[in-house]
This record gives sequence, structure tokens and C-alpha cells, in this order.
Amino acid sequence: MAKAVAGMVNVLESYRGRDRLMRTLCYSCQLLGGVITQTRGDKQQYGKSFLIIASQLSHCRTVLRLFDDLSMLAYSLQYGLGKKEEDRLIRWISVIGNIFDQLYYPCEHVAWAADAGVIQTKSDIWWTASTALWGLSLLVGIIRSLRILLKLRRTKGKHSESGMPKSRGEIKFQTRSEMLCIVSCLSDLTNAIHWMPPGFLWGGCFPTWLVGLMGTISSLIGIYQTAVGGSAAGV
Repeated sequence: MAKAVAGMVNVLESYRGRDRLMRTLCYSCQLLGGVITQTRGDKQQYGKSFLIIASQLSHCRTVLRLFDDLSMLAYSLQYGLGKKEEDRLIRWISVIGNIFDQLYYPCEHVAWAADAGVIQTKSDIWWTASTALWGLSLLVGIIRSLRILLKLRRTKGKHSESGMPKSRGEIKFQTRSEMLCIVSCLSDLTNAIHWMPPGFLWGGCFPTWLVGLMGTISSLIGIYQTAVGGSAAGV
């Protein structure tokens, strides 16, 4: 029990850990709220309360992301043109993904500032731009994971390009990790398209509970990937 509490404290004391937990709670409340508000009777009020919590957590995460530009820039500069990558396609896919991620933050900041009345401009176009960049980043992440899975399939039982053999356990772990990344990105991508203007694919068509479900799935995968030492994308 003490170890579990200590582990939770360590997670909450880190920014990324706290953000992942907030994200999971946000989408879980949206899922519960969406389901409960569809019922009849007094329970609808509980559903509205869950939706209010989800809205506040989402707003909190948006404000906290105001400080993410520099950390993203540091990561992009460290990765550079990905010269350490063995696969040229993965290298350029990753570089393009970093560009999308870097542009996402200022667009979202402008949209937030417009909604808050800090600047005088329409926020709709900036929210659409940030959502589109997020969706493109997720799409690039899916393509990257599919490329890695293809390479893992080809190198099964063979030597890697660096000359070091990969054990079955390593290949199995990485394969599972990339498959989870694909599921996570697809879940978030469906929501990203939903938040695009009506008329673009299924933009604006999802019920609240479905948005919460997709977000909860990707959030839980992110927590699992962190726990086992993998990585997963998600805003």
C-alpha cells in the first residue's frame, strides 16, 4: 500500500505524469457524463456535473500547455534531422511530425488568448488550425508506427541494420508497443476529425460519450505505455 501511494505521489509530482492523469480523468468524466445525461430522471444532474469537471480539466490542461513550447523546441532541436535513425523514411516522417507538433502550440495559444479576451481576433480559425495540426501529427505517428512494424516483420529472426541481433522478446515488446501507439493515435484522430468544422468527414457528429470513450482509450494506453517504459502520443 505504501509503495502504491509513493508511486502515485511520484507520478503527480511530475508534469507529464500529472497531465496524463488529468487527461484520463477528463475523458472519463466526459464518457460518464455523456452516458448519464442520456438517461431520464434525476441522474441527468450527475451527468452534467461530470461534464463540468471534464470541461474544467480540459481548460486547465490548455493553460498548462502555454509552457510547452520550449520543451517541444528542445526536443525538436535535439532530434534535428534524425541522422541517428537507420531508416530514412522514419527519419523524415519524424521530422515532419515534430514540425506539426511545434506549430500546434502557438496556434492553440492564440485561440486560447482570443477566447480569454487577451487579444481581439476570432478564435475559431485558430482552434481549427491547432486541431488540424494535431490530426496531421497523429496521422504521421500512425504512418511511422506502421513503417516500424513492417521493418520488425522483415527483421524477424535476422540481424538489424546496425548488425546487432534482436531477440524475440525485444521484437515482441516493440511490436506490441507500436500496435498500441496505432490504436491510441487512431482513437485521438477520430476525435480530432470530430472537432473539425461540420462538413469535414464526421466533424461535429460524435455524441459526447463517444468522444469520451475514444479519449479514455488513448489515455489509458498512454498510462500503460509509460508504466512499461514505452511511449505514446496524445494531446
